[in-house]
Amino acid sequence: MTELRYGWTTGACATAATTAAYTALLTGGFPDPVEVRLPKDRRPSFALATERLGDGEASAGVIKDAGDDPDVTHGALVIATVRPGDEGSGVTFRAGAGVGTVTLPGLPLDVGEAAINPVPRRLMTEAVERVAAEHGASPDVVVEIGIDGGEEMARHTWNPRLGIVGGLSVLGTTGVVVPYSCSAWIDSIRRGIDVARALGLEHVAGAVGSTSERVAKELYDLPDEALLDMGDFAGAVLKYLRRNPVPRLTLSGGFAKLSKLGAGHLDLHSKRSQVDFGLLAGIAEEAGRGELATVIGGANTALHALELAREAGLELGDLVAERARRQAVEVLGEAPVHVDVVAIDRAGTIVGRAG
Repeated sequence: MTELRYGWTTGACATAATTAAYTALLTGGFPDPVEVRLPKDRRPSFALATERLGDGEASAGVIKDAGDDPDVTHGALVIATVRPGDEGSGVTFRAGAGVGTVTLPGLPLDVGEAAINPVPRRLMTEAVERVAAEHGASPDVVVEIGIDGGEEMARHTWNPRLGIVGGLSVLGTTGVVVPYSCSAWIDSIRRGIDVARALGLEHVAGAVGSTSERVAKELYDLPDEALLDMGDFAGAVLKYLRRNPVPRLTLSGGFAKLSKLGAGHLDLHSKRSQVDFGLLAGIAEEAGRGELATVIGGANTALHALELAREAGLELGDLVAERARRQAVEVLGEAPVHVDVVAIDRAGTIVGRAG
């Protein structure tokens, strides 16, 4: 099996572009490639895709390489424009075209700030200070970060729901994109909960997919800010709410996925957990339906098991939803969170509820 290739975050690309632009502003020449310092003593070099030296400002662009990760920003042009700032101002940041602005509380940035996260800000600030020290210059500069096409790309991310408008966020904690990493998705879940809490929302819904999200939204008339794109990461939602509770949580998902949660799996991805037909058969057995349990044990799919139970008059969907609810409550521990569960079939029809 071929090893997957790592890539670089937008924050790392922005740091490289900032380093090159500020160097050019001071010296008239762009370093290419440009080396940057990232956490864990990584020092990658980046080739410049664009260079522009104007009157009192310089800009440089780097093409983002996300490696083998299916990142929406792979191939995007990240541009940094650097201008002198007010004396004593230090490094300040602006959102250029394609980078969003924060409009809701609950994120690690103040409302009105450019959506450039704290670690990329620190990396860029440190880069500016190093370049300034090398050339005996002032580190008082304005750094404007833009991403070509970022506003359109952002429509396919969590940003609109998190209240980041006008474009993408400049992200990254290590500077490295790990292929098929769960970390970015889980971080988005956490930020979604933070925003919901900051807005004073008392009910959030963790949905496995778009259909289950629509069902929860319509069932409870929830605002977009209350909807958490949980995906397969049920454990991430529950563990974060355990430390940062919201009064009510709805878990909404397909019958098969919720049966996995009911079996104790907190990661619902097909590569990491499977439907337990023995569990489904055992639920039927507990309901006094021994003959049906034998049939369910030989079912082809979870929905096949559900259909067999329906034909026999057993509300297996409700029983599985209750199992999933109990598992969620167990993970939440003493957190003051009321949980209810909505199970659906592929068509979005509710087939089970609990709580």
